[in-house]
This record gives sequence, C-alpha cells and structure tokens, in this order.
Amino acid sequence: MKALSLHLAVLAALLALNFLAPAYHHAMLARIMVLAVFGLGYNIAFGYTGLLSLGHALYFAAGLYATGLMSQAGWGAGPALIAGVLAGGAMALISGALALRTAGVSFMIVTLMFAQAFHQTILYYTPITRGEEGFNLTDAGRILGPLNLTEETPRYLAALALFSVALLLKLALVRSRRGRVMVAVRENEERSRMLGYDVFRVKLAALVLSGLYAGAAGAAWAVLFGYVGAGFAGIQYSILPLLYTLLGGAGTVLGPFLGALAMFYLIDLTSDVSQSYLFMVGASLLILIVFAPKGILGTLRDRGLKWLP
Repeated sequence: MKALSLHLAVLAALLALNFLAPAYHHAMLARIMVLAVFGLGYNIAFGYTGLLSLGHALYFAAGLYATGLMSQAGWGAGPALIAGVLAGGAMALISGALALRTAGVSFMIVTLMFAQAFHQTILYYTPITRGEEGFNLTDAGRILGPLNLTEETPRYLAALALFSVALLLKLALVRSRRGRVMVAVRENEERSRMLGYDVFRVKLAALVLSGLYAGAAGAAWAVLFGYVGAGFAGIQYSILPLLYTLLGGAGTVLGPFLGALAMFYLIDLTSDVSQSYLFMVGASLLILIVFAPKGILGTLRDRGLKWLP
C-alpha cells in the first residue's frame, strides 16, 4: 500500500500542476511525462531484465513515424496512435528476435546497428519522410475525440493520462510473478534456466513490452507536439532513456520519471548561467555516480526505503 500510495500521490501532484504551473513549466512537464514513458519502457528491459540496449531510438522513432505518416495519409489521431504503439512493439519483436542471440557488448552493438540502419532508412526515403527537415502534423490530425491536442490543457492531460497508464501498468508488472521472473533472469540467467524458465522468451517479452512503451511515447510525441523528424531516430534518443534510468534509479518504477525531470531542469537551469551547460550537466552526473551509483531512488531504497518497487 505504501508503494501504491506513493505512485498515486505523484500522479495527483501532476494533476494539480495542470492548474497551478506557469505556462512555461506546464509545457515542459508535458514533454517530461511523454519522455518518461519512454524511460519507463527502457527500464523494463534494462533495469528489470538486464538488457543494456543502445537501439531504443528505433522503437521511439518507429512509433513517431508510424503515427505521423498515418496522420498525413488521413487517419484520425486515435488509429494513428494505435499504429504507432504497434510499430514500436513490432520493431522490438523483429530486432529482439535477432539481437537476443547475442549477449553483453555484442547485444549493445547489434541493437545500435538496428537503430542506425533505421535512421539511415529515414534519410534515404527523404521524399516520404522529409529526412532531417521533418514535417508537421496538421491541426486536424491532432484532434482526439473531444480533445484538441493543439491546446495546452488537453495536451497536458493527454500526456498525464498516458503517463498514468504506463506507470500503473509497470507497477503491476514488477510486482507480479512475471516481474519477479524478469529480475531472476537479470540476476542469474543460468539458475533461471535450471528452474525451467525459457530465458530467451522472458527477455524477448521484456524487450517487446519495452518497445510498446517506446512506440507509445513516440506516437504521443507526434500527436501532442505536432512534429516528426529524423533527429528522433539518432543515437541521442537511445542514450536519453538510459540516462533517465541511471539518474533516477535502474530497477525502480518511478526512477525514469525522476531522472527525466532532473535532467530537463538541470539542462534548463545550467543553460541560463553558462554556454558550457553540457559540461555542468556532465559534472553533476559524475557526482551522482560517485555518491549514488544506483541512482536517486535506488540509493534511497538501499538506505532504508526497502518497500520502493
């Protein structure tokens, strides 16, 4: 009940901020929540199953482009969003079925290769994808039922709804039998195999679920913020969810959200005082790694809050 109460309290606070936050922070929080969904999915693969991937930009961009292109083809926002979620999961299934035949550094390299191949494909088909320039969704393609997602409040509430569903589903997953099996595979593959679990299937399921989360985040980004571009398929968008997870705490449910929140505001604050803001961000991350190697929530869990999932 402590864990559930904490997560519901976070969602209630985010709902309250819809009415209290100034316009600048209102818009920033909407972006943070969408990218936090991306981080939540990454944490399922990395934090709970031990799959260190450098190719998650593939799944995010697949959701982004599937939704954007379907919207351009005249699909409504609802069907386009569903297409984006499924595209992320399908890419994870295809790439995972091949990449999971490797392990460790080889797995990282193979996932990176898949993501870079998709990025180059986007650039190759520039007449369709508009390449680095990208394209904007029409206002008509950003209406979801009664919600006009070009407006601030509906956009924020839609981001909050997505984040709430993603967070509570993940909380249920990690506290379930399936979640405990994922952790067992992360801790000791051989022992899990000896106990009768199909390790390959467990890893593939975790990666596909991670891809569905990433696809949902990409699809939501397209509809909520109205822009699709090749930059979202670059290596940066494979590293960002890893940073969010490490900063907030790998293997914790709320860790990626806390990491995304801290990273966004750290960059925002340091860029106001120095043009070398990336150096200051890097120094801050280095200090965190030295004094809290398990991330913020991971360290708090080790130091007393044992009930944190």
